[in-house]
Amino acid sequence: MSRDYPTRPLVGVGAVIWRDDKVLLVRRGKPPKDGEWSLPGGAQELGETILQALTREVQEETGLTIKVVALIDVIDAIIPDKDGNIRNHYTLVDFAARWVGGDARPGDDVTAVCWATLEELSDYGLWQETSRVIRDSVKLL
Repeated sequence: MSRDYPTRPLVGVGAVIWRDDKVLLVRRGKPPKDGEWSLPGGAQELGETILQALTREVQEETGLTIKVVALIDVIDAIIPDKDGNIRNHYTLVDFAARWVGGDARPGDDVTAVCWATLEELSDYGLWQETSRVIRDSVKLL
């Protein structure tokens, strides 16, 4: 199914990965958020559990191994086009996680990675919901 003008929402996963007092951010390398900073994650594939999708996407995009701690939230990202038609609709399932191993590096669909403190988040132009789930994750760790 196409990501643009889908016939139903697509399920995506995101990881708020903490290493000490810093969270991992990735800069997207493909539309619809090309060039924007976000959380590592991506689309769930057929036959994959949500946690399998999460660990696979994190490994592909960052090279990291993580330990999932808790579900943070489920968010609908509904993006209309200029005519009001639904261009994209993602149901995003975001989890808090801790870094277990590996050196963060940009991989599949990502052009850059960085570790940021909560105080630095405003420097990255994050979507309001991304900033919120990062801050919400702190109380789950």
